[in-house]
Amino acid sequence: MSAARITAAELFANQQERLSLRWVAGQETGGQRVLEAVDTVARRPSLAGYLNAIYPNKVQILGTEELEWLDGLDARQRWETIHKIIDFRPLALVISKSQSCPEDLRIAAEESDTPLWVSPRRGHELLNHLQYILARTLAPRVTLHGVFMEIYSIGVLITGESGSGKSELALELVTRGHRLVADDAPEFTQIAPDVLDGACPELLQDMLELRGLGVLNIRQMFGDTAVKRNKYLRLIVHLSKPSLEPSPGGMERLTGDLGIRRVLDLDVPMITIPVMAGRNLAVLTEAATRMHILRSKGIDPAAAFMARHSHFLEHAAQ
Repeated sequence: MSAARITAAELFANQQERLSLRWVAGQETGGQRVLEAVDTVARRPSLAGYLNAIYPNKVQILGTEELEWLDGLDARQRWETIHKIIDFRPLALVISKSQSCPEDLRIAAEESDTPLWVSPRRGHELLNHLQYILARTLAPRVTLHGVFMEIYSIGVLITGESGSGKSELALELVTRGHRLVADDAPEFTQIAPDVLDGACPELLQDMLELRGLGVLNIRQMFGDTAVKRNKYLRLIVHLSKPSLEPSPGGMERLTGDLGIRRVLDLDVPMITIPVMAGRNLAVLTEAATRMHILRSKGIDPAAAFMARHSHFLEHAAQ
């Protein structure tokens, strides 16, 4: 699992057009200030919020009320408050609604290399947008080995040992109308307590590697509808070599080889499909996905069959 990070310069560059940001002070070296995911765990305050001198946020937003509050302080309190905020080394200070920047605040930011930005957006717009962007950027993330697909509108990660046929299966699924998200090294980000968002690294975008054919550009070969930018992970299909030993009890003949795989802080349902000559893995993967969709709706064919079998035995015993 990699530690996510972002610098003030990166945040400004990414959001300058969206929020119409203007850099007022602290640009020379302040852009190198770094916010890492570990900082958000160790600190009580939120990533972005209105001016708070007690529990300072990483991005401090100064709206009309905050600037009026500063204007209401006497000279000494104002000086102490501004320097207290600066001493906490926020990632940036943002003034909303294109209000004029107080000169003492600009000087303090310039002297301390604290990024100071001005935006025409209202405070709540800045708060909601920056909180979302920072939370998503710094969310826990992990790279897994496999092929990530959209099958019947849900995200399915195909895993297995090297040479098990993951990429060939993905290509066949694409020809059947499903969509490729990422091959080989999809990245998963936990953007909510129960949501894993999977995406493709920029280097591998639209690419699928097959032995004997090399690297294929799926978008160019099959069109824009054959690829997907990102998708939530809902199911893992694991390709495995069949075991020579019979399973104890044989319940897998009824329920399938179901399991769970831990990804970050979430348990993701996993179904294992044995790879054998002559098996149509694309059809089996589609069936596994349909079964998962049914189970998520509370429909379990195996449980229904066992209930029907019990009912038959009760009538036969009478």
